[in-house]
Amino acid sequence: AIVGALVTLSIIALVLSLVKIDDVTLPPTVKYGMVFDAGSSHTSLFVYEWDSDKENDTGVISQALSCDVQGQGISSYVDDPPKAGDSLRACLEKALKVIPAAKQRDVPAYLGATAGMRLLREKNSSAADQVLAEITKTMQEYPVVFRGARILTGEEEGAYGWITINYLLDSFTKFSPKARTWVHPEAANIFGALDLGGASTQISFMPEHSVRNWSEASEFTLYGYNYNIYTHSYLCYGQNEMLKRLAKELIAVRGQLGVDHPCYPRDYNETLSLSSFSTSPCTNHSDPRLALGDREVTLEGRGNASSCLAAIKKLFNFSACGQSQDCTFDGVSQPPINGHFIAFSAFYYNFKFLNLTEGQPLATVRETIEHFCTRSWEDLSSSYPEENPERLPRYCANANYILTLLLDAYKFNQSSWNNIFFQMKAGSADVGWTLGYMLNLTNMIPAEAPVQLKGHIPSLWAAAITFIILTLALGLAALLL
Repeated sequence: AIVGALVTLSIIALVLSLVKIDDVTLPPTVKYGMVFDAGSSHTSLFVYEWDSDKENDTGVISQALSCDVQGQGISSYVDDPPKAGDSLRACLEKALKVIPAAKQRDVPAYLGATAGMRLLREKNSSAADQVLAEITKTMQEYPVVFRGARILTGEEEGAYGWITINYLLDSFTKFSPKARTWVHPEAANIFGALDLGGASTQISFMPEHSVRNWSEASEFTLYGYNYNIYTHSYLCYGQNEMLKRLAKELIAVRGQLGVDHPCYPRDYNETLSLSSFSTSPCTNHSDPRLALGDREVTLEGRGNASSCLAAIKKLFNFSACGQSQDCTFDGVSQPPINGHFIAFSAFYYNFKFLNLTEGQPLATVRETIEHFCTRSWEDLSSSYPEENPERLPRYCANANYILTLLLDAYKFNQSSWNNIFFQMKAGSADVGWTLGYMLNLTNMIPAEAPVQLKGHIPSLWAAAITFIILTLALGLAALLL
């Protein structure tokens, strides 16, 4: 009877020990994605990671790696397309060292080409297709899910940059320690985006009133909220293409083999061939004023800030707007600017070099630029020995171009100038369009359901095992007696 009772108690204890005490949810798995930013002058790779249980269908993404591809932009490989694909290999190898081997074959990979390839497509669409085909061939050699190489529209580039900025600044969602979850900010401060590249420039922001009447409107759904923004891209208004257009205009006006360049430093000379203008659709237009044929022309620096600014303003067609207040230049409509803006890419790099930051009065900014423009080439080259000698002579023109673009074109004024913040990073992530692109694409990547296991409180489990062992030992002893 005693043995039977002990065996019965043992069975009961075993059953109780196997009863579920609580559900234990395993932490979500980490997913990865990679995006190549193939710009007009260079290419960069960004690797992102996010937890598989998404917040309102949108991943909470962080940057795991950034890698600058050696060489120029992929559009420069038009004469040797396979080199465009080969140029990506070093960064791909670095990315695979960051992503666990077990996850690599599930990683979505993208390449987005911007204004440089948009210009190449205008000039030679078959050549642009060949460059992208060679990149695709290279990417398919690696253990990732390559989703394609494509040329982004200017509006896509601007809109994704806007998404990146507001994501990094917690405008869409932020973590609440009290609620222990991600929440939508009650009074979200939505920032505008100002992007300046080598071949194009973009402006994106949320107007004070509806954008549904604007042809340049974009709509997004992020973290369960809808956003309507105005965005426009100006091809041929990137800083590199601006410099080409400026040089061509100066040569056309002078009609000589030696031409004064007001934006270049005094005593700096640059010689270029007239045939170089035919390499870009931005300058490949016949001009009866250029009657010198295919000859070389020398641009002679004069370091004249006021003349430089006047020459740059002629690159904009402000008269095309007429009397319209909702118009920038070249006849493009734009609602009045609204809110704060983040100016990144070349906006940031040029102003950083000149030691210009947000919060400085506009008058101070003008004075700094004017003083820089008057310095001689000998003075500049000795003061900045580590700066690229090809880039150094261009800062005067770039800075005056930025002022013209922001003030005369986009219509920032003395007051709203203080609402522009020049930044290239927010937190540990780079500001650009790639994170916004990846973030928007995560809406198409399904979230994984959390994995649940039947768990037990460790102390109760240990007590149950101990009780069973003691019971069986006592039962065996009783049986022997």
